[in-house]
Amino acid sequence: MNYLIGALAKAISLIVSLEPSVVAVASLSLRLALTSTLIAGIIGIPFGFLLGTCNFRGRSLVTSIVNTFLSIPTVVVGLGVYSMISRRGPLGEWGILFTPAAIVLGQSILATPMVTALTMNATRDLDRNLWNTALSLGASQGQAAVLLVLQARFAIVGALVAGFGRVIAEVGSSMMLGGNIELYTRTLTTAIALESSKGEFAFALALGIILLLISFIVNGLLHYFLVHSL
Repeated sequence: MNYLIGALAKAISLIVSLEPSVVAVASLSLRLALTSTLIAGIIGIPFGFLLGTCNFRGRSLVTSIVNTFLSIPTVVVGLGVYSMISRRGPLGEWGILFTPAAIVLGQSILATPMVTALTMNATRDLDRNLWNTALSLGASQGQAAVLLVLQARFAIVGALVAGFGRVIAEVGSSMMLGGNIELYTRTLTTAIALESSKGEFAFALALGIILLLISFIVNGLLHYFLVHSL
């Protein structure tokens, strides 16, 4: 018990003193996760909106594929992307393996299906009378689509938060694609795995606390922005 108390006290001390190595890992993780979530939102929200509001041939198949990718293991994504961007892979000439760009690529692939599926579910049951009314009043289809998205804005923000949570907490893909290089590709989760294996429990605990705080703060900021801007 004394060991845990001592580790917790040291972890809090590392956070309060803004230990440079802790700050570096946390800031990198936050930047990569936010970038990946933004990419997932740009791709997933329009795609999910189409799946939720439009009937087309093959829609059920596409929906099943998206839902399947919701539970894909992170290491499988890491393996797939690794095989594509490694030196012998078809995209090896990009030279992004073991770089932050590789981590963003893997995390974006993980988050996009979640954002897509949750947006699809949010827009599937929207009141179509709003769409028809907007069109009858002279709105374009794009303007009517914006109205429907605004109706589902809470659920869509929830989709983005879920996507962020998916990538900020993943470790397998980041480890395989980033290589866990100090001050370059070492994220919170990969650092926690490394430090705990080295016996640096206090340092790993500090990173774990920061991980929880980041998730809480981002969730709160998104909710505040949504409520006070619309």
